[in-house]
Amino acid sequence: MTTVDSQQRVLSGMRPTGRLHLGHLHGVLNNWVKLQHEYDCFFFVADWHALTTHYGDSAIFDEHVIDMVIDWLAVGVNPSSAALFVQSKIPEHAELHLLLSMLIPLGWLERVPSYKDQQEKLQELNLDTYGFLGYPLLQAADILIYRAGFVPVGADQVAHVELTREVARRFNHMYGKEAGFQENAEAAVHKMGKKASKLYLNLRSAYQEKGDHEALVKAQAFLKQQQNISIDDRERLLGYLEGGGKMILAEPQSLLTPASKMPGLDGQKMSKSYDNMICLREPLEDVRKKITTMPTDPARVRLSDPGDPEKCPVWQLHETYSNAETKEWAMGGCKSAGIGCLDCKKPVIDAVVTELEPIQKEAEQYEKDPDLVRSILIGGCETARETARETLSEVRSAMGLTAW
Repeated sequence: MTTVDSQQRVLSGMRPTGRLHLGHLHGVLNNWVKLQHEYDCFFFVADWHALTTHYGDSAIFDEHVIDMVIDWLAVGVNPSSAALFVQSKIPEHAELHLLLSMLIPLGWLERVPSYKDQQEKLQELNLDTYGFLGYPLLQAADILIYRAGFVPVGADQVAHVELTREVARRFNHMYGKEAGFQENAEAAVHKMGKKASKLYLNLRSAYQEKGDHEALVKAQAFLKQQQNISIDDRERLLGYLEGGGKMILAEPQSLLTPASKMPGLDGQKMSKSYDNMICLREPLEDVRKKITTMPTDPARVRLSDPGDPEKCPVWQLHETYSNAETKEWAMGGCKSAGIGCLDCKKPVIDAVVTELEPIQKEAEQYEKDPDLVRSILIGGCETARETARETLSEVRSAMGLTAW
């Protein structure tokens, strides 16, 4: 796996929280289904991360892992298109985390925005632990062990990817300085041939002397196409581009995903913590009942009272599920008291049920055969571990750890 190839790789994970809900579908899973056809995708169950906050609830993890992966499969995440695996089954994650912890300053971890924020919000969980402090570094190891070029995140998670980039940069600076790097890089340039060498050097000069980032991107893409140089030479030339040493760990980019607009039944963000969710495999009659009994604009006491859709949680669901014509009908009918709240809810109920029916049907085969789910995860673990071993081997060699 070369550093250039990492630009085609995506990594993302979820903590095993059990069955998933509509917020997960619209916030993460629909994006995964799309990405699996565009990139080399690795999607994993982050069970070690779950232990950082719920270390006392580990007995439920196995059940939650299977339940969650059934939902992945049911919505269209395809094990033929993406590697699906469990974090704790890949010990290379833990070893890379340990090795990186030897060189990362403590202050880097303490400044991660979510560290203090989560400690304040989850005071009942006693998060004054080494594991919780170190989880951003474990997250970095998760990404770097696969040399992922992109990590799909929301705006609130960009800081974690930036930390990962800093970790990779520090590691490469400390351990990518091989003896004779300059001479080896210059020799690699000549191996590409006269025309290719000239183009590479021109792009390198444009980036280093003029700060032309587009030239850097072009040079990286150009190196990917070169068939007459070795993997080691390609990685040297990548490092030479930016004036550094050999790039051992790839610096990932944030792949920003649109913020999920999926509201819960009470208008807050849909979350298990708020008990306001609709699960993907919830009985459809229960789904209909939940939406039918949703609160609406409190100003609409009587059918003849006009309402304000902006103050109604049901309108937020219209924003997600209804077309322009239906939204115009609901907006006008509410403000003029031309329709009742039950009338307004019906199109939303129909749309949610229509979305969930095929998901639930697809889930049936996996619910009946959880061993099939486990076999999919075992296959994904084998794929993931093969890649992780390659990276760790290079890391160990660069750090001078004995290979025998």
